[in-house]
Amino acid sequence: MKAWRVHTPGEPRQAMRYEEIPEPEPGPGQLLVRVRAADVNFPDALLCRGEYQVRPEPPFTPGIELCGEVVARGEDVEDAPAEGSRVIGTPVLPAGAFAESVLMDASAAFPAPEGLDDAEAAALHISYQTGWFALHRRARLQKGETLLVHAAAGGVGSAAVQLGRAAGARVIGVVGGAEKAEVARELGCDVVVDRRSDDLAAAVKEATDGRGADVVFDPVGGDAYTRSTKCIAFEGRIVVVGFASGAVPTPGLNHALVKNYTIMGLHWGLYARKDPASIGECHRELTRLAGEGAVRPLVSRRVPMDEAAEAVQSVFDGVTTGRVVVLPQG
Repeated sequence: MKAWRVHTPGEPRQAMRYEEIPEPEPGPGQLLVRVRAADVNFPDALLCRGEYQVRPEPPFTPGIELCGEVVARGEDVEDAPAEGSRVIGTPVLPAGAFAESVLMDASAAFPAPEGLDDAEAAALHISYQTGWFALHRRARLQKGETLLVHAAAGGVGSAAVQLGRAAGARVIGVVGGAEKAEVARELGCDVVVDRRSDDLAAAVKEATDGRGADVVFDPVGGDAYTRSTKCIAFEGRIVVVGFASGAVPTPGLNHALVKNYTIMGLHWGLYARKDPASIGECHRELTRLAGEGAVRPLVSRRVPMDEAAEAVQSVFDGVTTGRVVVLPQG
């Protein structure tokens, strides 16, 4: 079968090679899955660059999220999805999703929502689970509160916007540029702030009659975090989701004290180890929301497998909106 592999860390377009490799065989508790769509995530680029928190030994295949069809089952998977069923979830690294077939742990394979096509289903898992855990498990977002979402037109941010709207929050989306501002409006943001031309703190305070944002969803870090502290509400919550800017901020705890707000982190992957049942519970809730039309992944580009390296590079470079999905069938 064909698969993209990384032998030496580097920029995705240089490090990823499209190669012929043997098809894997499922072991105990595993499924062999034919990839129908592989969603591109920012961590895929970090894997290529050797900068992700998980560092598989090379050669490895990036791609941490997919929709696929079960073609074979290993031992001890009686309760797993049947052969021929469509599933979403994460593959077993170091053999990631940018390949024709992958292995998945049966416990990490979930039924694909019927109302979503393969590309949309592939994009429902990591970003939407991250958004759901950040907003509901960590920040306890309430109906009527104001949610501020950084990178609102991006893959993770667009999921948070939709989930915030579904929860009954008022959503302020922060973007960079007019094109992304239009995408944020189409997603349903009540207020859109262009970080390149607008004063974020002034815009948020004007939109909230001086109160500020009750919850901040920050997958960017750096200056985005610093600006958030200037417009956070009394007893507000800033959820640190990632550092797409490349800059890890150093919080001023004295500032958090005098303004009475909370800084909290969200590492979604920990829930699979610390509270695995919650992943399935979240999937069922996301499936319900997708079935009601409250959420639907914004797939902006669908590219063939032989363009996967450039797709990963474009997501890392921050020039995309919504989700970019690789389709092995072209």
